[in-house]
Amino acid sequence: MNKPRFDLIGLFAFLLLAFVVGVMLADNFDQPAAHAKTDSTANTPTLETLKALEQQSPAPRALNIQRWTTDNGLRVLFMPAHELPMFDLRLTFNAGSARDGAQAGLAMLTNVMLNEGTGTLDTTAIAAGFEDLGAQFGNGAYRDMAIASLRSLSNPAQREPALTLFRQVVAQPSFPAAALARMKNQILAGFEYDKQNPSKQSQQAFFKALYGSHPYAHNSDGTPASIQALTAADLRTFHHRAYSAGNAVLTVVGNLSRDEVDAIANQLSQALPQGPALDAIPAPAKPRAGLQHIDFPSQQTHLLLGELGVSRHDADYAAVYLGNQILGGGGFGTRLMEEVREKRGLTYGIYSGFSPMQARGPFMISVQTRAEQSEGTLALIKQLLADYLKTGPSDAELAAAKRELAGSYPLSSASNADILGQLAAIGFYDLPSDHLQRFMDKIQSLSRDEVTAAMARQLSVDDLVIISLGPTVEQQPIPAPGSQTLPAPSSVPEH
Repeated sequence: MNKPRFDLIGLFAFLLLAFVVGVMLADNFDQPAAHAKTDSTANTPTLETLKALEQQSPAPRALNIQRWTTDNGLRVLFMPAHELPMFDLRLTFNAGSARDGAQAGLAMLTNVMLNEGTGTLDTTAIAAGFEDLGAQFGNGAYRDMAIASLRSLSNPAQREPALTLFRQVVAQPSFPAAALARMKNQILAGFEYDKQNPSKQSQQAFFKALYGSHPYAHNSDGTPASIQALTAADLRTFHHRAYSAGNAVLTVVGNLSRDEVDAIANQLSQALPQGPALDAIPAPAKPRAGLQHIDFPSQQTHLLLGELGVSRHDADYAAVYLGNQILGGGGFGTRLMEEVREKRGLTYGIYSGFSPMQARGPFMISVQTRAEQSEGTLALIKQLLADYLKTGPSDAELAAAKRELAGSYPLSSASNADILGQLAAIGFYDLPSDHLQRFMDKIQSLSRDEVTAAMARQLSVDDLVIISLGPTVEQQPIPAPGSQTLPAPSSVPEH
């Protein structure tokens, strides 16, 4: 019977406490920023105002990168991180689809078959082995590279058996016939799905038009005919050549010592096939510019515009990266998003980007729009690009982009997995250990004229390779600036 009375007393006490805390917070937020950090008399920390914090960038994590090469030629990058009792490891091989030669899909199929069998273990035993140890295995193949990764607890009781299993999977795959047939069927089924995927179809057409006969031109997944023709012997030959110790980079981040990582590197480099690094990827030839339309049954048209961009070692990379953030790489607020989406409602999203690779990677602008307004949208994008290449960014745009990049830079090293990815890129592309800091310092030092000149050196509207994929319909004029009626999406946005 007394419970309601005690509830009222508790409620009154809570409200009183809330009032007192509110007054204290108000007092702190009313203080000038110069006095908000510490009380000089009591020497106790107080709250900082949001206005003061707004002008500060979070401090990046210091990267203590150690580098060496094993006797077998395996390059190693290691950063100790003792905050958590675990480690992340990645092997990056110069074994992407650019190494397929005449056998399109060879690199991809070799990589996906790594954990399908080792001779003594089948795919079920491999998966159970990692799971029982609380470890995670990952793999993937791309145009430039193929990877195999491991995450495990650093305690030797879990670490050693996980590493033993990882070495077997990466260095001794058996490519069993039954698993190979099953994987081929899955890939062939994926090709049928891709026929209905306009984004996939337009990207494949774009790379073919941009790169011609270059190794980057073909689909990394291959073709139905090339996949069906591949044999286990083909995969073994490719693995022996491209998964050699001399053609790989090992990156490790986590709760390990230098001696422990050195032992891991030596064991891996001895287990892997022995051989040198493969030759450099050749430079692509300049493509033939122009528009290619592909008829596709849909309500929207996919537009891809682009040209050859930069390699990882291009001196203009920092400048064009910054310039592209303003053009279309920074999401909302970019030139392209403002003019094409916000002012005219022609799309849900438009994006641009450079993808630097071993050789010159693509620069690409991607957008989906109403089919009946695709020609007007294309003309608008070309004009926006031409204007930007001529005049460059404004001082305000440049300053805002620099602030945004400075604020996001610490996120590149926010977790061990993030650091692992950065180290892998540094090692694979043979960049200096302080590449990230150098890159950000360069970004912050660039002037408006330097950004404008670099963008103009690398890009030209006259060199654009353009893919238009959608229905052939009668065209309508695009709306004037100020109209914000967005088109109904034909599917979940691809971006």
